[in-house]
Amino acid sequence: MTDTSLTQARSRFTASSIRWGFMWALWCAVLWGAWYIPGSAVWFEAPYVNLSYDTNAEFLLAAAVLTTFNAIAVLFFLFVWNGVLGKWGEYGRTIRQMRNISKWFFIGAIFGGPMAIFGSYLAIGYIGGAFAAIAALMYPIIGATLARLWYQEKITKRAAIGIFIILAGGVTVYAPGIIGELTGTGQSGWLGYVGGAMAALGWGVEGAIAGRGLDVADPDVGITVRFSAEVFYWVALILPAIYLFTDQPVVELVVATFNWAAIGWLMLAGITFAFCYVSWYKSFPLIGVGRGQAIASLYGLFAVIFLAAFTLQLPEWNFLAGLALFVIGGFVMFTENDEVLEVVRAVSKNADTETAPSPTH
Repeated sequence: MTDTSLTQARSRFTASSIRWGFMWALWCAVLWGAWYIPGSAVWFEAPYVNLSYDTNAEFLLAAAVLTTFNAIAVLFFLFVWNGVLGKWGEYGRTIRQMRNISKWFFIGAIFGGPMAIFGSYLAIGYIGGAFAAIAALMYPIIGATLARLWYQEKITKRAAIGIFIILAGGVTVYAPGIIGELTGTGQSGWLGYVGGAMAALGWGVEGAIAGRGLDVADPDVGITVRFSAEVFYWVALILPAIYLFTDQPVVELVVATFNWAAIGWLMLAGITFAFCYVSWYKSFPLIGVGRGQAIASLYGLFAVIFLAAFTLQLPEWNFLAGLALFVIGGFVMFTENDEVLEVVRAVSKNADTETAPSPTH
């Protein structure tokens, strides 16, 4: 094969990788936006709608139990997904490689689960779904910054401009509703603000950590290991600790959650979040953490569409303004030259050369 043919083949491969990377990130945004419907609706079902929430501890317990059920539902659908793909063997091989591979997903699960998803449930319950969505929109900046600092992932000026335009679109879409929600909160609203900050920080850090793990692991398997870790943290560590060291009714609330309405919403949340995360992780090796997170931030747009369809409330003028900013931001990023978009990281001379299971994307 001539040098020209090799160059053309490489260009086609690069273009295809970038196209698929943006498609996965966009699909993540659609499912992520859809998740806010069941994630919010479950608060209005028994037993959560019947709780008095006289203390912050009761509210924190409710958010912890919901996050636990969310993680279990996600893991269930991820196991089904890997079974369909025939990757259970790869999952077993990967999770056993704790020192070289799965440690990254276990660390990422701490930030993505007990920090980000738990924080998001706090923000939804205390303040509202709109605040929870806008609070997390800052996460691409955190992820892109950490990816640049940790493994020198390139973020061009054009990509940075696209990120900020998309975030501005999210602010424009949600700002009026957030102002109304914030003015109606009680004295304990600060926990909702903390939860929103936890969501943004947690998902940003998780994305950067996942990018490291996905250098040597299959995305479908990697995300399953990550949620295996989260389920372990909640079921084996966090909820037992709450039960042993507090007087909160952990067992009673868990048992009461097993009703058709609550489980139905949680299963819907699980399937949307499972394939949202699959798409998120698949986009990182193709277009990078920063761009993958930025395009996934379009979930703000889709959340508005789904919530409008679910509540039968038409969007206001700010939706149209935010929609324009979303489209412009995505266009700015997507129209970069393919050679610039290609993910290139600096390789240390002392790079780890230990063997690991080869990913099968």
